[in-house]
Amino acid sequence: MPSRSSSRAVYPGTFDPFTNGHLDIAERAAAIFEELLVAVSADSGKQPMFSLDERVEMAREACGHLANVQVAPFDGLIVDFARSRGARALVKGLRTATDFEREMQMAMMNRSLAPGLDTLLLLADSRYAFLSSGLVREVCGLGGDVSAYVPESVLPRLVGRLQPGRDRP
Repeated sequence: MPSRSSSRAVYPGTFDPFTNGHLDIAERAAAIFEELLVAVSADSGKQPMFSLDERVEMAREACGHLANVQVAPFDGLIVDFARSRGARALVKGLRTATDFEREMQMAMMNRSLAPGLDTLLLLADSRYAFLSSGLVREVCGLGGDVSAYVPESVLPRLVGRLQPGRDRP
């Protein structure tokens, strides 16, 4: 395992809902950085299914076993949030080549806006390379079992929202 640098990183996202893919990236980043702040976006241009408070709570529950991880909401530019928290890096997960192109463009813009704030791109674990929050919502909404794709604490919220007549998993 790599040694931790004495720095703080921010892992931003919408996390609607927080998946096992998100958790994998958070766990790996927490092993690299002294502190990791999971930053839940209030306004990402998406129409989230869960409220900001619900998404923050799901991320907190999922990351509760990670002593050096905190979760907080943010609004506005991630570079401003990261600077206000003393972060030296942003952490993003990559699943596909399409993700790479988008993340590279965002990383270059963020570095232009905040020189010295680097972006660390972590490749998704092969178990989660196909996984997205949108796909999890879609499968769950159609009655599928998504228990392998979300943390145990997220599953009842997701099923309760998308399969209201179904008993808890």
